[in-house]
Amino acid sequence: MAQKRTYQPKVKIGNWTEDQQLEEVNLSVTTDGNVHIGDVVMLVNAGGGNRECSAVSINTDIDRLIKFPSTTIQTPCEVCAGRIIQPCTRTAFIITSVDDSPEGSTLYYEQTFALKTTSGFARGLYLTSDLRSFQKYAKKSRLQEVNLVEDTSYLSWWKIEYFNPQERLEFEGQPVPANVNVVIKHCKTNRALAVLSDHIIWTACGREYELTAHTFLDSHKAEQDTNHWMLCTSAPVGGRLLIPNHSKLADDDNNTELTQENLD
Repeated sequence: MAQKRTYQPKVKIGNWTEDQQLEEVNLSVTTDGNVHIGDVVMLVNAGGGNRECSAVSINTDIDRLIKFPSTTIQTPCEVCAGRIIQPCTRTAFIITSVDDSPEGSTLYYEQTFALKTTSGFARGLYLTSDLRSFQKYAKKSRLQEVNLVEDTSYLSWWKIEYFNPQERLEFEGQPVPANVNVVIKHCKTNRALAVLSDHIIWTACGREYELTAHTFLDSHKAEQDTNHWMLCTSAPVGGRLLIPNHSKLADDDNNTELTQENLD
């Protein structure tokens, strides 16, 4: 007989912190195939080579929580690329306007926006980044750090670019489709969000990948699959998560010789 959980996440026993992070969240349903301001999405990298499919995830533990007046995460809060691909508090992000675009309006390529966690335990924090310095950098790779902060600013502005740079100009100003590969660029530094399979982070959820803002280019000056992300939504019927054939996408992206962009 399957064992049932007989306590709620608010009951502070056992793995209650993990339970709160994995509490189910309903992703937005796309009826026109596009992403919109206010949508709740997951940011999913399809994987490639020896790198598994992963999603941008909150990375916290019981030692980095605010206990009163209610249990929430501290800021700044680390993020990683987690291998648990399920819509939950840990992985859900809200597409948030920074240019007064109304709720429900279509998101377009090159339009600036913010990525905000859900409220409650995740506190509605903003995904942010800044130029690396001697004091501030990703712990493993020492590349540009990405984390979550309480206040929105230019450091938390992002934009979507078409994944193929040769066709990027043609798609500028066009609607951003959900559930397909795109490049997510940080506006201030112009670095792309990236998952690093060579830099492993051990979290409460197990073995996961470091997340950074750094553009990795192949020999054709196109972003590698480590910079490719899908803004995943739910299907209109049944509410299941849409990740279209991600293993094939990863294989197709690995057919070119890869080189790393020079570090600053």
